[in-house]
Amino acid sequence: MTYDQALAFGLLGLTIAAFVWDRLPYDLVALTALAAGIGLGLVPADKAFSGFSDDIVIIVGCALVLSAAIARSGAVETLMRPLTPRLRSVRSQVPALVGGVLALSMVTKNVGALAIFMPIALQLARRTGTAPASLLMPMAFASLIGGLVTLVGTSPNVIVSKIRADLTGKPFGMFDYTPVGLSIAVTGFLFLSVGWRLLPRDRRGAASLEAAFNLESYTTEARLPAGGPAAGLTIAEAEALDDGGVRIATVVRERFRRYPASPEFRLADDDILLLRGEQGDLERFVARVGLALTARAAGGDDAVVEGVVTAESDLVGRTPTQFDLRGRHALDLLAVSRRGRRIEGRLSTTRLRAGDVVVLRGAAAGVPEALGALRVLPLAARALALGRNDRSWRPALVLAAAMALVAAHLVPVAVAFFGAVVAILLLRSMTPHEAYAAVEWPVLVLLGALIPVSEAISTTGGADLIAAWLTQVVQDLSPTAALAATLVLAMAVTPFLNNAATVLVMGPIAARLAERLGLNVDPFLMAVALGAACDFLTPIGHQCNTLVMGPGGYRFGDYARLGFPLSILVIALGVPLIALFWPLRGT
Repeated sequence: MTYDQALAFGLLGLTIAAFVWDRLPYDLVALTALAAGIGLGLVPADKAFSGFSDDIVIIVGCALVLSAAIARSGAVETLMRPLTPRLRSVRSQVPALVGGVLALSMVTKNVGALAIFMPIALQLARRTGTAPASLLMPMAFASLIGGLVTLVGTSPNVIVSKIRADLTGKPFGMFDYTPVGLSIAVTGFLFLSVGWRLLPRDRRGAASLEAAFNLESYTTEARLPAGGPAAGLTIAEAEALDDGGVRIATVVRERFRRYPASPEFRLADDDILLLRGEQGDLERFVARVGLALTARAAGGDDAVVEGVVTAESDLVGRTPTQFDLRGRHALDLLAVSRRGRRIEGRLSTTRLRAGDVVVLRGAAAGVPEALGALRVLPLAARALALGRNDRSWRPALVLAAAMALVAAHLVPVAVAFFGAVVAILLLRSMTPHEAYAAVEWPVLVLLGALIPVSEAISTTGGADLIAAWLTQVVQDLSPTAALAATLVLAMAVTPFLNNAATVLVMGPIAARLAERLGLNVDPFLMAVALGAACDFLTPIGHQCNTLVMGPGGYRFGDYARLGFPLSILVIALGVPLIALFWPLRGT
């Protein structure tokens, strides 16, 4: 191992460790890795920012805008409206929702497809009494396998296409992924349509605003005003003022002193009470006991909304007080649910996490824009304005035209999707402000920063070194077994890295491994793309999995119940399919 290779491996190891540590934003980790690569001389200064001009960044950014345009158009809700009244049982709901998410994920960003269908699923759950846990995880997994079908369905496909272009001079086309991806998608759909039965039935998430203060899910807080009816009473006496089932969980006095809610504890003026109970019971209890919610009083034009904190939200890792939620966005946090479990501390000092379900209140006119700025996904179906149906199909038609141009090899993917975004803006399907807000800038920064770093692994010979080691491991195996090992390795690494980072690291290594074994590069690149896109075992490997954790009330181990057999299915089906459509040996 040379000195430069040792430096490259050290940088790569520290970068992976920082991703796994998960205390720093992944875009900051990537930027730090790039800065370190430049400082160590691994990344030439004149190529340090070449990643930001790469076609990958343009394609992913434009795909995000187009996905948002389709989501805002309401076309999906228009299609689903006649169908939803007929979905009366979980047996019909799961196939319909899984199929819808899967189909939409083929042509739009998978997290965007999931975000469109989640409110529909939660409304169905509310109306029919279906447990949200039976619907949401199958939908999240469907969004992942749907992205396998086309070039733009998921970021790993775009990155693998770029790696192939660097190696062979020709990228993968729009539908080169379709034979393998569509076969897996169809099989996955059939499995998920019945596999939801593997999920626990007792998980409780918030299916609607009416369930927002569910005893097992939410915590809210109220203040005891000076001279209030409950001042001087014991907790048992205060709870006895109303027998609706509300319980005082904790008492906070003098801002920081916390007291367990023992029955004999006496309440005092200005105590903060953490309450748990059903929504109607809470409202009655607050009124009868003379309490005041710590959030500001609602006005006549206020709206209360429920949403999921996404991984890209600025709220992640911060408390409402630190973020100044009220000052910056005129919103108050009323309640929080975390994986269907209770929040024990005060809301103002609770550090929010990706996947938390929050109940927010603010001026009705400003709530939608505030949720967009905060990257909080609302969990309520949107009412479509009459008279807009003629415009609702424009984004979908523009996207279809762009994909047709790429499929016909008339224009490159980046140009086609860039032109589609311009067309969307000219047709006023989105405003420029909405388009900028739709872009997940941390993802683009991650890509732009890690591309030069990953290239350093190759230019120093590090990829060849790892490939040589892997060759010794798999040299006694059949070519098909070596392909399977590549797929499994990519699938195993993805939960700990962003899937884009997995492909940037694994792609060149898999290509070198194929060359050393005397095999074609294409099937090994396909295996990396497939493995990186299929993280079904944890809630942290992909944002779609994180997004459903709170509303579904899932626990960490629940993902493996459904995800492990699906992973085995992908491996068992994916390896022979890749070998069939992308022969391992040259003809």
